[in-house]
Amino acid sequence: MLSKTKPDDLFSDYYAQWIKVYKEGAVRKVTMDKYLMTHSWLEKLIPNLKLCELNRITYQQMLNDYARYHERQTTMDFHHQLKGAIQDAVDDGLVERDPTRKAIIKGKQPCPKKTKYLNQYELHTLIKSLNLKDEINWDWFILLIAKTGMRFSEALALTPRDFDFAHQSLSISKTWDYKGNGGFQPTKNKSSVRKIQMDWQTVIQFSELVKNLPADNPIFIKNNREVYNSTVNDILERHCKKAKIPVISVHGLRHTHASLLLFAGVSIASVARRLGHASITTTQKTYIHIIQELENQDVDLVMRSLSGLS
Repeated sequence: MLSKTKPDDLFSDYYAQWIKVYKEGAVRKVTMDKYLMTHSWLEKLIPNLKLCELNRITYQQMLNDYARYHERQTTMDFHHQLKGAIQDAVDDGLVERDPTRKAIIKGKQPCPKKTKYLNQYELHTLIKSLNLKDEINWDWFILLIAKTGMRFSEALALTPRDFDFAHQSLSISKTWDYKGNGGFQPTKNKSSVRKIQMDWQTVIQFSELVKNLPADNPIFIKNNREVYNSTVNDILERHCKKAKIPVISVHGLRHTHASLLLFAGVSIASVARRLGHASITTTQKTYIHIIQELENQDVDLVMRSLSGLS
């Protein structure tokens, strides 16, 4: 039980202490920030609700109030962030029954989704428009993510030592803390530590670009200057508009990479490993629309094969 906690304590206070005890130092900063944001919403929605007053009705009303401002998926994430703390409170006898049981998740209508990825022709058009100079610049960064499917923070952390040109591979073992104070930090999960195979053209290009750079310094970070995701997204947006293709984000390049591999017939398991997903289920959920499209093509292929047997 959390120290000196009583059933008539405020739930928002209990949650703040629960975060400190169970999450501080155990989760990445980006995850910790989500817990802290959830706590700030508790203070807005139920500032005076006590632990002993937490039941299915009060909990559902809180979810409903949160859902007025958020889409359904965001409300689901909010619910999951609270659930662990509440179940601990139930186990400790501070709340009589689990109020999260059978909770109904609502939410606003989702906003129209932006284009997440490019097709092969559009990506080829984008790459042709890049200004690939003799020195490292953000256009090289865009090219490398498009060809490897790395996460933004993984690409920022790359050093010359991470390139194994003899074996055409790139080692991903760290990320760059661009949202904090800079510096190297661990990967998103254990599965994110991986080697990514590169094509020969990329190998030749980057072997020349990094050959005289310090082996352990990040190649895209100059003098430890701050880097913003929006800066690279703005550069990518200008290229997309100039090339007259759909505007996507840098993360959209990762989706583009995965999508092209799937359409080319690469297995979902191989794509998951290349992206560094913790579970193949993550890959399946993210690219379900492509998988369904490929399954439809498989059905046509099966029918044509069977009709040839008659």
